[in-house]
Amino acid sequence: MRRLQGRKKKGTKRRTLVKNLDMYFSRYIRWSHADSDGNVKCITCDAVKHVKEMQCGHFMSRRYYSTRWLSNTKLSNCHPQCYGCNIGSQGRQYKHSQYIDRTYGEGTAQKIADRAELSRKYTNEELITLSNYYKKKVDELCTKHC
Repeated sequence: MRRLQGRKKKGTKRRTLVKNLDMYFSRYIRWSHADSDGNVKCITCDAVKHVKEMQCGHFMSRRYYSTRWLSNTKLSNCHPQCYGCNIGSQGRQYKHSQYIDRTYGEGTAQKIADRAELSRKYTNEELITLSNYYKKKVDELCTKHC
């Protein structure tokens, strides 16, 4: 009979780090697109709802770590979407790509798709740093909107 050995505790588990980063990043995406009342428009169907009723829609799936948290002024994989578009319609990827090309320039959606194929492994330290960065950004936005 095999003996089961307990796992050694190594600090915060990686999946917890990813989950925390996802939470702060999602809040950042939604709040950064919100108006002064906390309302935000779905980029694929134009529905307007409060940020707490919206989701962080990814053009390229979250399984691609190289674009999972990609969001800057020239290139962004993530935008606010309502539940119906993000989950019910699997992100409405074609409409999402049109929005990206209109916002960031023709061909940007293809650049994001190409970048998604690149392998990217984040260290735990990088995940913590990104999480802290987006938490700070959300706190700054919430002082203006909340």
